[in-house]
Amino acid sequence: MLTTRTSWKNALAAVLPDIAAKAEDHDRSGCFVSENIQRLKETGLSAAAVPDELGGFGCSQSELAEMLRMLGRACGSTALAFSMHTHLAATAAWRWRRDGSAEPLLQRVADERLILVSSGGSDWIDGSCALTKTDSGYLISGRKVFASGSPAGDLLVTTGVLTTEEGPFVLHFPLALGAPGVERVDTWDTLGMRGTGSFDILLSDVFVPEESVSIRRPAGRWHEAIHLVTKIAIPLIYAVYGGIAEAARDTAVEMIRRRPAAAESEIAAGEIETLLHQLRLALADMIGLSEEGEPGFETSNRIMMSRSIAGETAIRTVEKALEAAGGAGFYRRTGLERLFRDVQAARYHPLQLSPQRRLAGRIALGLDPDGGN
Repeated sequence: MLTTRTSWKNALAAVLPDIAAKAEDHDRSGCFVSENIQRLKETGLSAAAVPDELGGFGCSQSELAEMLRMLGRACGSTALAFSMHTHLAATAAWRWRRDGSAEPLLQRVADERLILVSSGGSDWIDGSCALTKTDSGYLISGRKVFASGSPAGDLLVTTGVLTTEEGPFVLHFPLALGAPGVERVDTWDTLGMRGTGSFDILLSDVFVPEESVSIRRPAGRWHEAIHLVTKIAIPLIYAVYGGIAEAARDTAVEMIRRRPAAAESEIAAGEIETLLHQLRLALADMIGLSEEGEPGFETSNRIMMSRSIAGETAIRTVEKALEAAGGAGFYRRTGLERLFRDVQAARYHPLQLSPQRRLAGRIALGLDPDGGN
């Protein structure tokens, strides 16, 4: 066991000031937050989600969300990149607690301080990249996108699509990012979240052993694996945007306080507070479901509705903070401009607004939820 259940807060507090101090430099240069991820590994926080029986901190979902929210306040890029590793480890921990599986992966995360990289946001239900069957496994070729944290990553947790007589199937498996045929391609030149290292991963006939495949599911249909990702990953990812919104609120309120008292400023501060309260309610709903809900459409639908509320409200909170700060907020030195750009990424995680609303509508109308994919 790394330490006591509560000491993750001490470990995080020790690195947050340095992470916050580097945020502007990473944003201006667009370079990956490599030293921040290294510090998080050194503190053992890369094993925050690993059960304490296996050498981790054993953090609950609410604790992981708090950790990522606090990181989001300090540096959105670090928080978002780290959330992708964290939700994969948390999903493995859920499986271990449920049926004892995933123990070797969790043990490696704790012992070797592995960093896991997800391609789930670009794959989602349909999967991506073609698989070709071989005698002892498969060869995968294609390109994965939005692989956040990949410059520091050790394992890519991903999928491939196998065409069979019964139709296309999505297979889930890990790939070593140092394996032959795996190439990290730096395509990441973006509006915001510039330090996440969300590179493309180019795969050229990479071998996948049969025993590495953990899940096989029909392509294009919801599956327990997708429900579990929704339940575990989405609340943790959006905790990052909660932290960004809080940082914008604090900056704007401090700037308003320096001005002469005025009803207009008081109303603006109240609007920010109200939006932030709405955001926190949506996050609390997601995190509660993440801890108590069972994987399935009931949980996924509600989490995705709260995800839409949280994303839209986080963006609006930062927008209102920028407006309330006045002309001074337009200067980069205040940090609001970076927060404004970073929070825009809340639009792009699954399910985006139209698919989310269609899913909710089909469920409300008693239609097959899979028919809206």
